[in-house]
Amino acid sequence: MTDKAIKGVLFDLDGVLIDTEGTYTQFWEAVDRRFPTGVEGFAQVIKGSNLHNILHTYFPTEELRAQVTEMLNDFQHDMRYDYFPGAIELLEELKSQGIGCCIVTSSDKKKMESLYAQHPDFPSHFDAIVTGNMVSEPKPSPECFLLGAQQLGIDIENCVVIEDSINGLKAGMASGARVIGLATTCTREAIAPHCHLVMGDISDINIDTILEL
Repeated sequence: MTDKAIKGVLFDLDGVLIDTEGTYTQFWEAVDRRFPTGVEGFAQVIKGSNLHNILHTYFPTEELRAQVTEMLNDFQHDMRYDYFPGAIELLEELKSQGIGCCIVTSSDKKKMESLYAQHPDFPSHFDAIVTGNMVSEPKPSPECFLLGAQQLGIDIENCVVIEDSINGLKAGMASGARVIGLATTCTREAIAPHCHLVMGDISDINIDTILEL
């Protein structure tokens, strides 16, 4: 019989561990006002996508892409990366029980450098970190979560994905992991069809929640 015990947790970053999704929504709404994409609800549609995919899907010229990239780099350099309450406590609890932890984010290297500047201890909480530049297909492709499980040396069926965006939840479900959806970005009703368990935010999760999923 296949061992289904949980051995690893694959965390999205924004909206899961770091309280930034609302700020990003405001940023991308401002970008859409300045460079209209014609996409209704643009800031919500792109959640979970990496920057390369966003730029090459919605901004057709190199000049436009350069301007948006510059705006984003300035924005991310100055923004606050605040942990959600309970995030560090959960990571420490998982580590104490020998559960592997991996960040799986669409964020690029430059954004992560800004995060590390504010939280130098951040990488120490994880056994692996997968960023957007490490995969060829953005969420909702499961590639990123499969890579995260591989980085941990754990079968994806023994992993739990914790996500907040629809694209991220779809990626988690497609990967074969068990998926917890957090209602920090979308409503409970919106995310419920795309995960095994809906929770309010990371403070609602403890190690028992994960191990019993």
